[in-house]
Parts: sequence; structure tokens; C-alpha cells
Amino acid sequence: MKRIYLAGPRGFCAGVDRAILIVERALSVYGAPVYVRHEIVHSRHAVESLRAKGAIFVEELADVPDGVPVVFSAHGVAKAVWKDAGRRDLHVIDATCPLVIKVHREVNRDYDQGYELILIGHAGHPEVIGTLGQVPDRFHLVSSVKDVDYLDIAPSTELSYVTQTTLSVDECQDIVEALHVRFPTIKGPQQEDICYATQNRQNAVKHIAKLVDAILVLGSPNSSNSNRLRELGERCGIPSYLIDSWRDIDPEWLNGSEKIGITAGASAPEFLVEEVVSYLQTFGSAAVEEINVIEEDVVFHLPPELVAVAP
Repeated sequence: MKRIYLAGPRGFCAGVDRAILIVERALSVYGAPVYVRHEIVHSRHAVESLRAKGAIFVEELADVPDGVPVVFSAHGVAKAVWKDAGRRDLHVIDATCPLVIKVHREVNRDYDQGYELILIGHAGHPEVIGTLGQVPDRFHLVSSVKDVDYLDIAPSTELSYVTQTTLSVDECQDIVEALHVRFPTIKGPQQEDICYATQNRQNAVKHIAKLVDAILVLGSPNSSNSNRLRELGERCGIPSYLIDSWRDIDPEWLNGSEKIGITAGASAPEFLVEEVVSYLQTFGSAAVEEINVIEEDVVFHLPPELVAVAP
């Protein structure tokens, strides 16, 4: 192995930074335990760190006792979850990513204007469940170009679409093009729904794919944006592997590879990258080079009740 290329940007995005900080600040303000509905972000390492500080992660509000704060995860939730929390008078702290909130607003606006709605996304993902749960009907989920062919919608229907924020940019574009072919008057969002961090990390992978023999993507198996990075590497013709830490690396993957690329999904902490670099260096000294395609300076504000709390 002669060289290790680190893709940039990589790792935590502004939405993940904000969500983790919300839980930490809530623990400082209210004390443990603070309940969190679903994993705050899709990172085993972030969840374990917060659990050690006193956060309790549950999947349903029924598992949250009365009288304790509950944080809604960065992925967003359906309106029914908010209503349930309101009925129980729970103290909710919302860590939904502002870019997901943007999609929810688009959905509610278009529904109120009478549109039939299409969501481009992956079934079962928490963000998709939360977005579909914004309106009671007139909503269709498509995950592939083939799904567009099976939509049971009259050609004259007024249609609009939104997308999951963590999709593959290229794959999503193919689906959007198929929607426009079948429904020429379909309306899309004024600004693209796929988040800036997802786009930047995918662009960085495209760049390093021109330089390397293999790509390692750090991210948890249930992380949508991390899975898209691995798939993108493969589509670029480079063997690519999703790993949760250096311990998941099979040395056989690297046989014959002189140049290794490393990236990390938007919920993977940087220390994991450093550990992988250290592990790869045990196979022989290799130069490490940062390849940064764009600088990120996005910051999302905390909820007002947590702003004044010292870090």
C-alpha cells in the first residue's frame, strides 16, 4: 500500500452535530434520564456515547414515562407521534434536521393546495415514515424508476414530488426524469431536497474513485447516506465496503491495492477514520492525503430552551 486518500467533506454534518448536541444539552438541563425516540442519528458509536451519559433510546412513545423529557430524532416523525405526545403532555425537544423539516413543510403545503404527492425514498427508513406521516392520504412512495411505471395515478392528476434527504443524487435524478416523462406537469421542490452534506460526500467519493483501487466507507449498516456512498463507489467501478469500524475490515479486500480511499457517512465520527488509517498503516507505511472538494460551513441553531446552556 502506497497511499491513503481521505475524502472530504466526510463525517458529521450540521444536522447530526445539532442532534447530538441537543441530547447532551438536554441531559445538562434536565438531568438523566432523557428519553430519545429512535436512534438520535444512525450511528452506533454516537448512540452508545449518549447512552453512557444517561440517554435512554426507545422506539415508541409508549415506552416513555410521564414527566421526563423526550427528544425526537434527527429523522423526523409523523404528525400522529406529535399528537400522541400532546395528548400525554410530554415535554418534547425536537432534534429533527432542519432540512427534513423543509420537506415536511413542502408536503403539507402541496397537500393543502390539493396536489397528489409522491415521495422518492426507501421504504421503512425513519425519515420516510415521518414524511409519509405528514398527511393522511394522496401520498405515493417510489424507490426506483420501475416503481414509477406502476403508479396508479391518472395522467390529468395535479402532482408534486419530494425526496428523502439522504438519497443517491444520481439515482434520484433518474427517478425524477422518469416522473417527468410519465407526468410532464409534475411539480418539484423549488430547492432540491437532497441535503448539501449528502451531495458533498457523494461528490467527494466520485473524485477519489478516480485515484484509488478500493474505498472504505465508515458508517452504520442502517445509515442511508453511508450505504449510498458505498453504492456510488461501486457504480464508479471501485470495490467499496461499508464498515462500522476498522474491526470490520477484511484484509483480503486490500490485496493488490496500492491506493485506498476512505470516507465517512454523515453520522460517523472522525475518530473512526483515524482508527482506520492507523490500522492500514500496520500493513506498511503509506502517505496520507486529504482530498477536499468543498468547504462546509453550515450550522443549525439549537432549540431556544437549550441555547443558553453552557457546553
